[in-house]
Amino acid sequence: MFSETEDFCNGKEAHDDFRISRAVQAARRGADAGVLGDVVGEGSAAVCRDRSGAVGTRWDQVSRRGIGVFDADHRAGSRRNRPVADRPRRGTGAAAGCRSKKKIESEPELEQNLKAVLEVRTAGDPDERDVLWTDLSPRQIADTVTDMGTPVSPPVVQDWMEEQKLARHKIEKVLQGGHSPDRDTQFRRIAELKAKYFAAGNPVFSLDTKAKEHLGQLFRKGRVWTQQAFQALDHDFPSWATGVIIPHGIYDLAGNRGHINIGLSHDTSQFACDSFRWYWNRVGQRRYPEATSILLLCDCGGSNSAAQYLFKEGLQDLVNDLGIEIRVAHYPSYCSKFNPIERRFFPHVARACQGMLFDNLDTVVRLMRKASTTTGLQTTVNVIRRVYETGRKVAENFKATMTILFDKLLPKWNYVAIPQ
Repeated sequence: MFSETEDFCNGKEAHDDFRISRAVQAARRGADAGVLGDVVGEGSAAVCRDRSGAVGTRWDQVSRRGIGVFDADHRAGSRRNRPVADRPRRGTGAAAGCRSKKKIESEPELEQNLKAVLEVRTAGDPDERDVLWTDLSPRQIADTVTDMGTPVSPPVVQDWMEEQKLARHKIEKVLQGGHSPDRDTQFRRIAELKAKYFAAGNPVFSLDTKAKEHLGQLFRKGRVWTQQAFQALDHDFPSWATGVIIPHGIYDLAGNRGHINIGLSHDTSQFACDSFRWYWNRVGQRRYPEATSILLLCDCGGSNSAAQYLFKEGLQDLVNDLGIEIRVAHYPSYCSKFNPIERRFFPHVARACQGMLFDNLDTVVRLMRKASTTTGLQTTVNVIRRVYETGRKVAENFKATMTILFDKLLPKWNYVAIPQ
């Protein structure tokens, strides 16, 4: 892009406070102004002034195209992460938005046509009067309005749309699939149990199984900093995978510690119980040597289903081995997202692994162990290589011999397993 260092200053020597790193010199032929601005860093916008105070032509181009844009986004946060009202206008800052606003204000017919187009192609939420959306892009709107006799460019239309609080959003998975009539009662019960266990110094763990993943050269969502993109197979056929991983998570609410046991076969009740058995014997018991009871928070389905006695049978064997009682509190139906592990542990595991190929098991373990936060979350990982069979049935005499006590309040979701 620039043949020599002096090109930055249009033939003038740089001030003493300006130094070009070797990284810039090595990258200047292939880097664009935006990347160059990133490498040079802040505080260099006034470096290449001559004695008269004029800025060199080439540096002026760099500062306009690179440093200025980089500084605005870097200091205030990414454009896509800010509310529409706080985002800078397109172009070179507020000036572009001002020009867009002046153009629309000076041409009343233009704004009338913009509103007319959106009036026809805008949908809304029947329950939220302020929630609107359109299936037209700024370019399509600009072309339509131009055909109506009021020429306008797509960037001007986009600035105007943002003023109308229209922006691009992803679909949010927040709607519940149903409603449980005992939802509020169970939430209060769980809050009471947590407070009781915390006060007594007994541990409270949140359990759940993360989505199954495949091993191999298969595509995974996310982006990472790399000089060259990772290469994956052009299709994600499960038959092309070299194996599966089933991450069973255990989150310690009081200690802010997470653990993942990776299974290699099936997500069964026996696997869930073995997962906690391994964790308690090697990690949990050391953290809570004086514990007299354990509280497990689970959702209603999956390997720890509240409706199946298969999990309760595995739970009875578990407490018999550990020699300590375990109380289980299930979250109501359709409320699995309220399980603390879903928001306090799993998102950080996903972030640590995003955009990386799960090419082998060692890579998965290494990536998951990196899951952490600035508030102290740490993660341990273990692999359980046992093969678990599906289709198992409860022993015929289990219900008669089990020592599981069900609460009077919502017994289907609250019970205690006592060692035999």
